[in-house]
Amino acid sequence: MNIDVLWKGNMVFESVESENHVVMDAYPKVGGDGKGMTPKQLLLVSLAGCTAMDVISILAKMKVNPEYFNVRVDAQTNDTHPIYFTHIKLIYQFKGKELNPEKLEKAVNLSQERYCGISYMLGKAAELTYEIEILS
Repeated sequence: MNIDVLWKGNMVFESVESENHVVMDAYPKVGGDGKGMTPKQLLLVSLAGCTAMDVISILAKMKVNPEYFNVRVDAQTNDTHPIYFTHIKLIYQFKGKELNPEKLEKAVNLSQERYCGISYMLGKAAELTYEIEILS
């Protein structure tokens, strides 16, 4: 896997892979223009995307089809440089008819314990927890 991150001026950087583009920028308070997500935000997006794809794939094999699925990420950092994540909480939100809580738990557990490499890596550096919410 190879990734290029090209400087576009000021604090804006762009990564291009085939037809896909990701733009990163810093917050205006630190000299950016707010034209993209920050690298730390993208790390959390990658975490949520990795585990979300796992969960949906596992649930499909279990013949569980939620009407709505969202992974919310709440993260805390330390206060001094280098600033890094100290705690990351994933909140798996499901909505649908006849959702089996045990199957949801199994799918999330498999993602966290076996399949999501990003969860594995970040769990080595920060406390990583999760909860499951079934919305009405």
